[in-house]
Amino acid sequence: MTDALSAKAKRNVIFLVLVASLGYFVDIYDLLTFSIVRKASLLDIGVKPADVLPQGIHIINWQMFGLLLGGILWGVIGDKLGRIKVLFGSILLYSIANFANGFVHDVTTYTIIRFIAGVGLAGELGAGITLVTETMSKEKRGYGTMIVSAIGLFGAAAAVMVSKYGWRDAYFVGGGLGIVLLLLRLGTFESGMFKNIEQTKVSKGNFFMLFTDLRRFGKYLACILIGAPLWYVIGVLVTLSPEFGKALGAKDVLNAGNGVLYTYIGIAIGGIFAGLLSQATKSRKLTMFIFLILSAISTVVYLNAKGITSEQFMWICFFMGGAVGYWTIFITIAAEQFGTNIRSTVATTVPNFVRGSLIIINWGFTGLLAHYGMITSGYIMMAILTIIALFSLSQLKETFSKDLDYVEVS
Repeated sequence: MTDALSAKAKRNVIFLVLVASLGYFVDIYDLLTFSIVRKASLLDIGVKPADVLPQGIHIINWQMFGLLLGGILWGVIGDKLGRIKVLFGSILLYSIANFANGFVHDVTTYTIIRFIAGVGLAGELGAGITLVTETMSKEKRGYGTMIVSAIGLFGAAAAVMVSKYGWRDAYFVGGGLGIVLLLLRLGTFESGMFKNIEQTKVSKGNFFMLFTDLRRFGKYLACILIGAPLWYVIGVLVTLSPEFGKALGAKDVLNAGNGVLYTYIGIAIGGIFAGLLSQATKSRKLTMFIFLILSAISTVVYLNAKGITSEQFMWICFFMGGAVGYWTIFITIAAEQFGTNIRSTVATTVPNFVRGSLIIINWGFTGLLAHYGMITSGYIMMAILTIIALFSLSQLKETFSKDLDYVEVS
């Protein structure tokens, strides 16, 4: 009987990791669809070529603002009502939003719907990572998050492939994938750690607990800042690759869609190496340090590629992607830093605050752009973000094999 229960538990864990991976796959597909179809979709709805860049930044900023608000919303719900409820609610919201995106004909509607989609997308990854870290053993949970990363990030490749058939179809497919995922979620189960505290009187999902204690706030802020360089690479260096290519004297027009594809293939492979390195060294912090240095080096390679060709661009994007392949390791670090009663809040808000930091990064980059041009501004922004990330990492404690069955006291 014990062996049968053990076998069933293993199957449940495998199914949970698989569903979390597919959830991240759909999350990345939907999150990056706008970056891939930005130019084609805006031109198709009547935006003038000269306005494509500012209007595109405006829309993506609103999408990221939705992620910021959604991160708080879904994180609190996950700690108060359970991780599974977040998965159902967030998937349903962004699926509906993506269907609606396929019908837009003006910038205002496009912006509103991307904002709503951002709110929906905010809950998926944090809830999935929380479930995996709370369900798997403390020695092996790094493998679980590694698998989530490896499978999930190929959602970017799917988005690029589907977008070739038309930007509206890309959004319709994204909505359909969400509905299919919603059906798969019916077989998932709630975290045992959450069930253990569900009926207790401990404060659950109290977002303000992260700000009322200086030590806790410092730890939370550090978790956010270590991930900022990654989203700068994706949201600025790759998304604005046509403009960077022009500044570099590229021999061809650089295609942002291809850049996203190869960057995310690199991130998926980099995520596998990051997970394996973390397990081999038994250190999340050492892994993060190595990848942060690699990401800075890869940016220098990109911004120094004078006369770059399309083929060289794809290889550099692959290198940059591999160098920032620490995404799920960074979220795992955040989840492992805090107790069960606010773990979902942290694991959901941290990645979305990093995504949302693209708003501030865009403002900073745009401000630098007026004085220093594309290339120098690119260097300055990456240097600032990397220095901040390395300092923040030094302020965090190692969490490999840490026992997560505890609560935070307000």
